[in-house]
Amino acid sequence: MKTYKIGVDLGGTNIAVGVLDENHQIIGRGKIKTNAPRPAKEIAEDIVKAIFLAVEDAGIEKSQVASVGIGTPGTVNRQTGVIEYANNLQFHQVPMVAMLKEMFDVPYAIENDANAAALGEALAGAGKGKKSFVAVTLGTGVGGGIIWDGEVISGCNGAGGELGHMVICVDGEPCNCGRDGCWEQYASATALVRQTKRAMKAHPDSAMWKLCDGKLENAGGRTAFDAMRLGDAAGTAVVERYIYYVAVGTSNIVNALQPEMICFGGGISNEGETLLRPLREIVENERYTKYCDQQTEICKATLGNDAGIIGAALLNA
Repeated sequence: MKTYKIGVDLGGTNIAVGVLDENHQIIGRGKIKTNAPRPAKEIAEDIVKAIFLAVEDAGIEKSQVASVGIGTPGTVNRQTGVIEYANNLQFHQVPMVAMLKEMFDVPYAIENDANAAALGEALAGAGKGKKSFVAVTLGTGVGGGIIWDGEVISGCNGAGGELGHMVICVDGEPCNCGRDGCWEQYASATALVRQTKRAMKAHPDSAMWKLCDGKLENAGGRTAFDAMRLGDAAGTAVVERYIYYVAVGTSNIVNALQPEMICFGGGISNEGETLLRPLREIVENERYTKYCDQQTEICKATLGNDAGIIGAALLNA
């Protein structure tokens, strides 16, 4: 009997599930609103419901499910299957795997969602074939995942890979993690919007105002980039400074780990080479290894929103 792996991407908004075939392609999907915060048992019940929806969509039987992998926000203990802390779900010491096995008894694996997405990109996306790989997500925050020889590097306590919380500016912008000057506060989409709004206030004649219909609250992650494409000086300055912030953190990763590849995902990565070309140029000047023959490749992620589902499923690889 042919069997299949299932990946679950547990997010603050949706529980997204996919059934993977042997080629790491998603052949069936299920989705249910997370509706967090609410009791963990209720969310576990909906995870199982979403799994069954995906199984039905794939046209397979429940008995053909070989394993289920889960990517979740927060700090995870893979050995015990416990989500130790996830602030946006309001989870603290939640025995998620034990809850799920009571309802659907198959082998489970669980990992931080950014790590799961990084594993997906490493094994089935941009990093396929690479032995050392780092994924960075430029979204609401800055997520990170480190994959070495096909394994997630998550440290002694499962909390490793929090690249967004390395400090790039001492005594800089306050971060919700409790530190000041974290990379996340400069390189996330949230940070870019904040930088854009500051520039709009300082430059009332900027094209960014027209792009936002004269309303500051309409500023988004694309506003400064779109203004730059129109030749707007203020928008160009925002983009150049933002890319520099991204490059500082990227250079730190290169200097610390020297991975074969760093790939960027998240909404801002959709700028493609507009973001990556100047980023590479800055990193080339900032890196310690200017004179080495082999250098870290910097590219865009390829799996999009499916990275978390695919990586979660492959936790059981």
